[in-house]
Amino acid sequence: MTKDHAHLRNVESANPDAQRIGDTMTRMRVMMGRRVISRLAIARAAPGLELSQLDILDVVRRLRADQQPVTVGAIADAMRLDASRGSRLVAELVARGILRRDACQEDGRRSLIQITDAGEALLSELRNVKQSMIEQVLEDWSLEERHVFGALFERFIDRFDQIAQLTDQE
Repeated sequence: MTKDHAHLRNVESANPDAQRIGDTMTRMRVMMGRRVISRLAIARAAPGLELSQLDILDVVRRLRADQQPVTVGAIADAMRLDASRGSRLVAELVARGILRRDACQEDGRRSLIQITDAGEALLSELRNVKQSMIEQVLEDWSLEERHVFGALFERFIDRFDQIAQLTDQE
C-alpha cells in the first residue's frame, strides 16, 4: 500500500460520518444525474423539451431572483456554455414561447430574457413534481425530523456553496 493510499484509509477510518455523508452524496449525484424530476415535469408540461432547455429556464429564474440582468451572456456564463450554444438554446425556447427577448432600455444592442406565462407554468409544474417527490420521501418522518433535516441540509449546502465560490475565485 502506498503512502497516499494509507493516508486515504486513515481519513476514512478517522471520520466515518464524513465518509458516510460523502458516499450518500455520490448516490444523490447519480440520482440527480438521471434527472427524474425534470423528466417527469417535461413529460407532463412540455413534451419534447430537452433537459438543457429546462436548465436554461431555471438559470433565468435564478438570475432574476438574484436581481441580475438576464442576458444570453449571463445565462451562458451561469451554465458554463460558450455564447453560441447559449444563444441557440435561448432561441429555441423563444421559438417555443417559453422565453421572450425584450430590448434593454440602457443598451439597445442587448436583449433581456424574460420568462413567458408558458415558461412560468413549466416552472410551476417542475416545483409541483419536486414537492410531490419530496413529500413521498418524507411521508413517514416526524415534523421535528423534517424541520431538523431541512435546517441542517440547508446549512450543509450553504457551506458547500461558500467553499465552491471561494474555489471559483482562485
